[in-house]
Amino acid sequence: MSIISELRWRGMIQDIIPGTEAQLDKEMTMGYIGFDPTATSLHIGSLVPILLLVHLQKAGHRPVALVGGATGMIGDPSGKSEERNLLNEETLAANVAGIQQQLEKYLDFSPSNPNAAIMVNNYDWFKGISFLEFLRDAGKHITVNYMMAKDSVKKRFEGEVGISYTEFAYQLMQGFDFYHLYTTQNIKLQMGGSDQWGNITTGTEFIRRKAGKEAFAFTCPLIRKADGTKFGKTEKGNVWLDPAKTSPYQFYQFWLNTSDEDAASWIKIFTFLEEPFINDLTGRHRQNPAERLLQKTLAREITCFVHGTEEYEKAIATTEKLFANQSKPASEMSIEDLEALEGVVKAVVSPAALEQGIDIVTLLADAGVAPSKGEARKLIQGGGISLNREKVANLQLVVTIAHLLHSRYILLQKGKKNYYLAEVQG
Repeated sequence: MSIISELRWRGMIQDIIPGTEAQLDKEMTMGYIGFDPTATSLHIGSLVPILLLVHLQKAGHRPVALVGGATGMIGDPSGKSEERNLLNEETLAANVAGIQQQLEKYLDFSPSNPNAAIMVNNYDWFKGISFLEFLRDAGKHITVNYMMAKDSVKKRFEGEVGISYTEFAYQLMQGFDFYHLYTTQNIKLQMGGSDQWGNITTGTEFIRRKAGKEAFAFTCPLIRKADGTKFGKTEKGNVWLDPAKTSPYQFYQFWLNTSDEDAASWIKIFTFLEEPFINDLTGRHRQNPAERLLQKTLAREITCFVHGTEEYEKAIATTEKLFANQSKPASEMSIEDLEALEGVVKAVVSPAALEQGIDIVTLLADAGVAPSKGEARKLIQGGGISLNREKVANLQLVVTIAHLLHSRYILLQKGKKNYYLAEVQG
């Protein structure tokens, strides 16, 4: 099966330039995807681009990861209603380094591999180009009419906020990236999310007009949740690939708690399981949805891919301790059980506060269980808070040292799935 056929049945192809499949069938092709360095870590919204590069390498082609050290200073207007804050060079350098370290976990960069992955930073070529040079060598090849026809630009022109010249020029920079990589490294393919189609085709147009050559591209659909809510977001914000930002336990729980409809779609996209296996698994899941075979398999595969088997097993152990016997009183959990809860959000409470007594609303806000005291009150009134596995119904509850488990811990729970372990320190 060709890589395009493979990606099609997985639901990972939306737009494609004619001739792309023939090019990939003809010879080993270098293809790239750009990553925006807006943080020191990528989040799960970047997993699909990463997986596209992995599929490309598995199919015998050579993947290229472009980290946008230059374009990150500008900001891509695609999918945004207003201009974002620009980052300084120091912050960008730290973000680029963090992203490079992450990508090295998923792609094979071994020099001995004939299709070893490579990483490039567009700051390396843009830093030597003056504004006048860019206007002469890039700007004159793409008309304003062509740029304004792109959806990402058109929406901003029609909106209340508008678009600055800085962001308007973004597609020129991204298009120039493709031209530069084509002419200097023979990189003939660009991939990305469907929101990048306008920027990507600007690159192929650059190559056609300026070099007289043909380049190729395809995009994958943007991931949507069946209920209409945004993919990759939780109550705590983004689901990050960095375990320091999103623990492997929390990462595992995100995938485990997907809906049946999402799990059936995402297991094709976010795993490397083959079609017959997935079809069989989907059939067995439909026969017994309560067993959640799709969700468990999806969560296992993607957690192992991102964090490794050992962290997956720790996440399973924590899940079993927290969920396997919900009726077991917290007082019966050993200190080893509590301390082994890998990935549960940890908080600190002072012994002085407990000796005086701290009201439950303040404790929830201080421990990060609720973003504010007002939200903490709403959670309690809605029956969404438990302390040491006992439902909190009293807004006036005062938490003291008498509530400590093993004279050290308090186990807080928000809803059915979010646990917090407060430890006495100080």
